[in-house]
Amino acid sequence: MKIGDSTRVGNWFQTYSGVEYYIEDAREDEIFIEDIAHALSQMCRFNGHCRTFHSVAAHSILVSQVCNPENALWGLLHDASEAYTGDMVRPLKEGMDKFKAVEQALMRVICKKFGLPPEMPTDVILADNIVLATERRDIMSTSPRPWSIDYMEGVVPLEEKLTLLQPSEAKILFLERFCALTGE
Repeated sequence: MKIGDSTRVGNWFQTYSGVEYYIEDAREDEIFIEDIAHALSQMCRFNGHCRTFHSVAAHSILVSQVCNPENALWGLLHDASEAYTGDMVRPLKEGMDKFKAVEQALMRVICKKFGLPPEMPTDVILADNIVLATERRDIMSTSPRPWSIDYMEGVVPLEEKLTLLQPSEAKILFLERFCALTGE
């Protein structure tokens, strides 16, 4: 592909591996697990508004361990689109229709690339919320009032405290988990 390919839609940016990635024109052959692992390991949860660094990669590893084993790869990759779109806090994302459309289209491409069903399994959604509740308890400051999020009602955090990882550790563990789940 040539730089500035006029057949592509929208603008592009360069990924960690050097791919010319078009955010509104995602293609399977431009999605690489190394790019996903690297970017997610560098991104802090909660837009960085936590007491200590905790990456989206570390979050994803934990979700993959909490959900049902048959959906562990979905759990690991449930936030893979954020490697290309960034990690936007849920309250802001809810009002961003174009962002949500781009993210959903990208997740369909990621699902196809890695052989996942297009809809996130309900146990992955629950695992994501359990991990969110655990992160809230372990790395967030005391809230001035309860979070008003319906999907958290009745969700109980994990008993164990989070294990905090450096970005380089999270990247390695993310890739190891991917290899263990896919045999690659």
